[in-house]
Amino acid sequence: MSIMHMDLVTDDNEQSDSGMESLTTSKDDTPERRPEDTFNTPVLGSSPTASVPPPIVALKEYDDEPDETLSERLWGLTEMFPECVRNGTYTLTTKTVSGVKNLYQLSRVVMWIVASSSVILFAPVIFEVERAQVEEMQKSQQKQVLLGTNTAMTGQMPPMPAMPR
Repeated sequence: MSIMHMDLVTDDNEQSDSGMESLTTSKDDTPERRPEDTFNTPVLGSSPTASVPPPIVALKEYDDEPDETLSERLWGLTEMFPECVRNGTYTLTTKTVSGVKNLYQLSRVVMWIVASSSVILFAPVIFEVERAQVEEMQKSQQKQVLLGTNTAMTGQMPPMPAMPR
């Protein structure tokens, strides 16, 4: 074959069908492709003011597969990792969750022990301090009633008058 003949053969093949025309000129109105889901594809080399034929309207392509949930997509992504990575991740995750649960249980027990021990150990001391403060206030009030307001504030006791014999 000559070079010129090969050029003619390739030109004929390129002009026949590139496959792109069938995508843009499809008039399929199946439920997956609706006319309201169209978008305009601009024509290369054209300006908006030039009087060119309107651009070709192309349809969005939809997959025939139903939508996946997030968990299904994540589960599908696990297949791209080796088995040892998946097992290691599973082990790490389960051990972390059980460790957090055990730490939470331990902290609850420790807090209960600390709270109950502090009540048992410090409650008597607090009660005694409060009782001593109440007794001090009662003595102060007694002095005020017996000796007057000024003596109760200063804390000095005037000499007691002598009793006649």
